[in-house]
Amino acid sequence: MEIIKELLRKWSELSLVFRILIGLSIGVVLGLIVPGWTAIGILGKMFVNALKAIAPLLVMVLVASSISKAGKGLGSRFRTVISEYMLSTFIAAIGAVIGSFLFPITLDLQDAAMANAPSTLSDVFTNLLNNMVTNPVTSIVEANYIGILFWSIVIGIGLKYKASQSTIDIVSDIAEVITICVKWIIQLAPFGIMGLVFSTVSENGLEIFTTYGYLLMLLVGCMLVNTLLFNPLIAFLLTRRNPYPLLFECLKVSGLNAFFTRSSAANIPINMSLCKELGLDEDFYSVSIPLGATINMNGAAVTITVMTLAVAHTLGIEVSLWSAIFLCIIASLAACGTSGVAGGSLLLIPMACSLFGIGNDIAMQAVAIGFIIGVVQDSVETAMNSSADVFFTATAEYYDQSKHS
Repeated sequence: MEIIKELLRKWSELSLVFRILIGLSIGVVLGLIVPGWTAIGILGKMFVNALKAIAPLLVMVLVASSISKAGKGLGSRFRTVISEYMLSTFIAAIGAVIGSFLFPITLDLQDAAMANAPSTLSDVFTNLLNNMVTNPVTSIVEANYIGILFWSIVIGIGLKYKASQSTIDIVSDIAEVITICVKWIIQLAPFGIMGLVFSTVSENGLEIFTTYGYLLMLLVGCMLVNTLLFNPLIAFLLTRRNPYPLLFECLKVSGLNAFFTRSSAANIPINMSLCKELGLDEDFYSVSIPLGATINMNGAAVTITVMTLAVAHTLGIEVSLWSAIFLCIIASLAACGTSGVAGGSLLLIPMACSLFGIGNDIAMQAVAIGFIIGVVQDSVETAMNSSADVFFTATAEYYDQSKHS
């Protein structure tokens, strides 16, 4: 008994990334050696089903809580930094769409039947509007993420202007509770990924990882382009100064730590300390940094867009220009509601998939693949997101100073 307790203690002390690597490795070995032990694959199915069950509720409470707590009258610097956050996220989604069309990726999905995708502007609007006004409870039960997003925004606005502070605090506490539940589920990711990888390898062999490698390169490539090219361009247009010294400082201090923690929320103290070292206004960055950890999610927008289009390409769906534009908008909005825990962006892929008529069962398979490659993907995504919080906060303050100099 003492030996088991000691093993469990040592296991819990390992980082989640390392535990996932262990689970992935064991899944590969078992898939090659004992492909007939299909019971191992049940762990993967349970993990996916748990995520599928909690994800709709997570989106609803996170978005409603974030909107209800948003501040009023934050001044020109806050308008600037919020504009930077949103513009960067939208540009990231556009870049991901372009990258996905230049380098289309297909996935290995079970029971992947052709979905009814909207092909004209009228179809896109009809599909979008019908899903938006679906009963909110039905939207949660049926994982209709368009409806979930719409009603959570409406409820969040209602809470913001009519609810008492104690009610808003209750909603915030519920959001925290659901987030904790997601963290517990994600702590089981090593076992779930072991089951998923076992099923994949036992059925398809090691060549399946070639597809995952291409997918990972596309995701990381799009994130790096946004971070190293588009974000500095936004900063240069505002400040008219070389943005790269600031960018590299943010990547070195904030990005490196976020890469290993894989949590924008956990990296907030590091970002606050860096802002202090840069000599920024504490009244400003004490609000802009936590805000950025919630809505500055360009890496998440890339993940949501690339994974959604990979599913669409797998199903043979022809993505029209209007559908691609709406995907960029939805991915940007969805990214703003991304959970602050590792792998949070993956849970919003089904919402974007619903735009193309892709069912939740198929979309959640893409989420599972995302967790398999998440050791690298989510680490890079978090590093890009969190370092940009400081980068844009500093840029907004420098821009404000230039206007008053």
